[in-house]
Amino acid sequence: MLRRCLLAVAVACTCVFGTTTAWADETSEVDVSADGDAARIEGAAYAVEGFQRSQVGSNRAIDEVYYGYTYRLDGPDMLVAVNTADYAVVYVPQPWCERFDIDLADAEAQQLLKDYLEPLDEGLSKGNVTLARQEMWYFTSETTYEVGEATFEFGRELKEGYYYVVIAGPDDAFDVKAEVRPAQMDSCMLVAADDAVIASAGGPLEQLADFLANMDYSPLWVTLKTCGVAIVFVFFLGLAAAYFTLRLSKRAQDIFDTIFTIPMVLPPTVCGFLLLMLLGRNTAFGRFFQDVGFPLAFSWQATVIAAVVVAFPLMYRSARGAFESLDPNMLDAARTLGWSDGRIFVRLMLPLAWSSIASGTVLAFARALGEFGCTLFLAGNQLGSTRTIPIAIYFEWMNGNQAATWFWTIVLMVFSFMVILFINLWSRHTTRYREKAPSDGRSPKPPREGRRGGRGRRRGVARVTEVAAAGPACGGGASERLEDTAWGVEGGAR
Repeated sequence: MLRRCLLAVAVACTCVFGTTTAWADETSEVDVSADGDAARIEGAAYAVEGFQRSQVGSNRAIDEVYYGYTYRLDGPDMLVAVNTADYAVVYVPQPWCERFDIDLADAEAQQLLKDYLEPLDEGLSKGNVTLARQEMWYFTSETTYEVGEATFEFGRELKEGYYYVVIAGPDDAFDVKAEVRPAQMDSCMLVAADDAVIASAGGPLEQLADFLANMDYSPLWVTLKTCGVAIVFVFFLGLAAAYFTLRLSKRAQDIFDTIFTIPMVLPPTVCGFLLLMLLGRNTAFGRFFQDVGFPLAFSWQATVIAAVVVAFPLMYRSARGAFESLDPNMLDAARTLGWSDGRIFVRLMLPLAWSSIASGTVLAFARALGEFGCTLFLAGNQLGSTRTIPIAIYFEWMNGNQAATWFWTIVLMVFSFMVILFINLWSRHTTRYREKAPSDGRSPKPPREGRRGGRGRRRGVARVTEVAAAGPACGGGASERLEDTAWGVEGGAR
């Protein structure tokens, strides 16, 4: 089943990969590499290699000295393009201008730089602001350049071996982030056109195969392991809680019902915060488990706890509603035969309520499968340990990895559909009418089809009561017939 899911995902992802490289094909004059870090234009004297895009800079002090808003560079002699809210500033080191005969005052030279920078920046923009949208451009080969009140310094060594682009104002009161509003910085190297290495992209299937081969599948295994363990706890805890509340007084039932149901109405982040305050490493409870080598916060165990907490109310409410819908006279009749509460629960209540219990299990599993907020709060985002598929979707999207985001989204949708369909079919199979052959050897009558299902169910329940009422007169056989009839009521209602 898993292989079929991945095959379906692979086919669907082909479209995604086709769109992510479309920008490189649309610009016929620019030959962009498959990784989007190099480009070459036919007839140009130079090409671009090592292209990088820095989405955000830093407005903090460096070695306790504030210089301004800074972007980190890999070296001092790099072509830099700083994109702000109102304009873009492109810095080309003077040695490169001399080597490739670049006249920054010439409109054709400026356009050639734009033709290189715009598609490369677009390819790594990941949905953010791009240079292509900019209308005002400034070109310079000076290491210090002023635009209005802002001063740009390129390749400045603020620490030994560390180079930066610095954006500062006329004084310390000048707020660069508010006044200049820098969006991102691009940097690259210029090389001779003949020396450039432009790796061509393969077809969609080749790109997809390469993507799948390099994909980290740990979120899938973490999710399956978490949901598998959590649903076991949820199933038994939900049944136990539903059965427990039925034996309490009405006032006590209201109190416990509220406690058991409140995680269903609280936001998942609130549940995660409360669990963190209870099980965190700074609490006595959390430190105890930390000391014994079984941490409850920011560990795989935390993902299970979060899934159990958010999925438990669905299982509890489904089981509670199913048990409350049972005829109390039928249960009392079973007690008159000497059945213990445990036998009544296992042999009578569970068979009659199994359809609703199976539905509650499906809902709880689906809820645990899609849990995000509580897990992130309590377990964090540790790759290979606590990163589930919903968390992977969020962080891949925040990091701009759209292909991985689509991959995990499709995996979650396909896997959820197939699991729920399988459980529904299995639960329907288990609720079919089961009837043992009567003692006289005659074959049992087949279940009736059509509009008599409702009356069949009522007759089945009535039959349970009749058998129980006849217990004292019929001896031990009444107990066995009560048990057989209980298992057949659900199926006989068809």
